[in-house]
Amino acid sequence: MDISIKQLESDLWGAADNLRANSTLTAAEYKDPILGLVFLRFVQNRYEEAKGSIEESLPINPRTGKKREVTKDDFVAKGSILLPEKAKYDYLAALPESENIAEAINNAMKLIEVEYPSLVGILPKNYQAFDSKLLRDLVRVFNKDAVRKAKGDIFGRIYEFFLMKFSMQGAGAQEGGEFFTPPSLVNLIVNFIQPDHGVVHDPACGSGGMFVQTAHFIRDHNPDKSVNKAITVYGTELKNNNTKLAKMNLAVHGIEGAIIESNSFYTNPHDLTGKCDFVMANPPFNVSGIDGKNKFLTEDARLPFGAPLTKGGTVGNGNYLWIQYFHSYLNESGRAGFVMASSATDAGHAEKLIRQKLIETGDVECIVSIANNFFYTRSLPCHVWFFNKDKKAENKDKILMIDARNTYRKVSSTIQDFSEDQLEGLTALINAFRGDELGVSKDNEWFAEHFPDGTYADVEGLCKVVDLDDLKEQDYSLTPGRYVGVNIDIDMDFDYKGRMTEIRSELSSLNEEAVELMKKIQGVEL
Repeated sequence: MDISIKQLESDLWGAADNLRANSTLTAAEYKDPILGLVFLRFVQNRYEEAKGSIEESLPINPRTGKKREVTKDDFVAKGSILLPEKAKYDYLAALPESENIAEAINNAMKLIEVEYPSLVGILPKNYQAFDSKLLRDLVRVFNKDAVRKAKGDIFGRIYEFFLMKFSMQGAGAQEGGEFFTPPSLVNLIVNFIQPDHGVVHDPACGSGGMFVQTAHFIRDHNPDKSVNKAITVYGTELKNNNTKLAKMNLAVHGIEGAIIESNSFYTNPHDLTGKCDFVMANPPFNVSGIDGKNKFLTEDARLPFGAPLTKGGTVGNGNYLWIQYFHSYLNESGRAGFVMASSATDAGHAEKLIRQKLIETGDVECIVSIANNFFYTRSLPCHVWFFNKDKKAENKDKILMIDARNTYRKVSSTIQDFSEDQLEGLTALINAFRGDELGVSKDNEWFAEHFPDGTYADVEGLCKVVDLDDLKEQDYSLTPGRYVGVNIDIDMDFDYKGRMTEIRSELSSLNEEAVELMKKIQGVEL
């Protein structure tokens, strides 16, 4: 991303968040309305961009010598809408102080929903809860020259950036981050499965980040290819507010898609079993309280290996429902990538039997261990699983294990991600496993450090290709750390004896202080 866009993101967020900090609003109360303003600004920018292009291309009527009037269909063809005057951001920004700004913004949202049916009931219309001065200041934030001149996908980037920042604040998420998957993990999934065609499904889509990154992937690898002609997008999301975020996110990025509010545990609203080219997801981990007596457990075609029932006939954990759903959605050549709780790779009892059956299909392609602190408001480690129903024959009984727990870039004391080199290097590993070009740049220091010969090889502590015999020996565990080993890097120049002497001295001093403190406490008369 261009540095000017990064600076613009940072400046806009800084200004908007500073205004919130000086108000009585929480981040959760602020999130949806602020994203609504980003959307309004985007809609006018796209309108102006489309209008200019449409007017240039309109033919001149030979009889009148004039061009015909611009129509709503002209804007639809350009992925935009014929924007009503009172829904334009410029109109709102120019409103005199005497006018009710909250009422005007609410009305703008309603007018856009009339012209854009897919957004009916989606756009925020609760601006009356905002202080009038705060609202006007916010409108000015998104009316700066740099923002007014922004074109293309810049607003999509800004929208994503704001989603990420709100997620980091835990806005609207009971467990944190439930509406937003960190970019590093989304990029890892998209880079590994390469979703550039066909049906793309996310049955726990949150705010739609997987679809957005898929669009970036398509545009980056084939700029002349239309995203909406290349892929058909289907999403399912349990929570109403997240569904709205996803629909807005797709609209901001110009992605057409069907997002349905539903519970994927008990429903298959898009009827996509066996029909998906790509499945991507970051589902809720370790969900309990699932209705074990629900008939879907015995009748659902998405559970070919059975439900993970306990001896008491209940479902104690939903992880292996999700895992089977993702596998079952794929067509005969489909690929899936999804985030999963670390406990799932070694889970026992019914889960282990399901895992064994999955492994025996030959469709498990790769497992990647992820370090702590990749999620913004949770520190738990996780794994990213990859299925591929079109593996080469020689790979059918093999799985690429990657332990990336020591592969990360420290963003802050509580947040980690992948650097561009690390992400590109990890992607090269799956490319090598498939026999494809590595796709790694010559100046990639991370890859050169681990693979000095420039080709894939099993690396202790990082990666290993394992076969069915290895998996049987480890009782069908899918934990990469069991296979790749541990890379013990001893610093021969480190003064171990000297450091041990220092530690003993420090311990002795602390013990003396503890004894003195104890004497003082015992000497106090009660």
